[in-house]
Amino acid sequence: MAVSIELEQKLGGTVIGIDEAGRGPLVGGVYAAAVTVPQSELPALLDGPWREVDDSKRLAEKHRDELAELIRTTPGCKWFIASASSQEIDEHNILAATHMAMRRAAQGLAAKLDAQDAPVHILVDGLPVDGLPFPSQNVVRGDSMSLLIAAASILAKSTRDADCRRLDRLYPGYGFAKHKGYPTAAHLKALSILGPCPEHRMSFAPVVKAKSAAFRF
Repeated sequence: MAVSIELEQKLGGTVIGIDEAGRGPLVGGVYAAAVTVPQSELPALLDGPWREVDDSKRLAEKHRDELAELIRTTPGCKWFIASASSQEIDEHNILAATHMAMRRAAQGLAAKLDAQDAPVHILVDGLPVDGLPFPSQNVVRGDSMSLLIAAASILAKSTRDADCRRLDRLYPGYGFAKHKGYPTAAHLKALSILGPCPEHRMSFAPVVKAKSAAFRF
C-alpha cells in the first residue's frame, strides 16, 4: 500500500496528521507527533522531497532520522511532538497514555496555527481519540496510507529512538540504544539481572516479574 495524499485532499482545508510511537516497549514514554502542510504544497512534496516518507516501521533507523530532519525543516510545515511518561502509562494504562500524548501533540500544533488555517481536520492513526481540538477521522493503518500521518509517524519514532539513546547513557547495561526498550531476549536478560530502572513501565508484566531482581548499575 503506497502512501498518498488522497485522504488529505478529500477533507480539504488544513489537515493535521497524527501518529504515535512506543506502545510496545517496556521502558520510557510513548510519543506522538502532529504534522500539517498547506494543501497546495502536498502534491509537490509527495512527488519531490517527501517521496520517501512512509510508515516509520518500513524505514531503517538512519534513513528515518534523515527524513525526520527533512520534515522538521520543510518550509511551510508545522509540527509538534509530545509524550506521556512511563509513570503516566502506569497510572492510566498504555492506550489512555497514548491518546494523552496524541491530544498533547494536537493541542501543541493547534497553538501554532493561524486564523487563516481554518477549517482544520485531523487524520489520526489507529483508534478514535477523544478530546482532540478539531474534528477528526481515525484511519486504521493510516501511517501506510496518508502522507501526513506517515510524516507524523517518522517524527514520533525518531524522537522516541533519540530518547532511548538518552536512557541508554543514563542506565547502561540494558541495551536501550539497540533494542529501543522492546522486550527482546537481551532486554529481558538484563532485566532479570539488574531489575527495572526508574524509567521502566512498572505495570508491564515482564517488568513486574523483574521487580524482585537486584537493582544495580
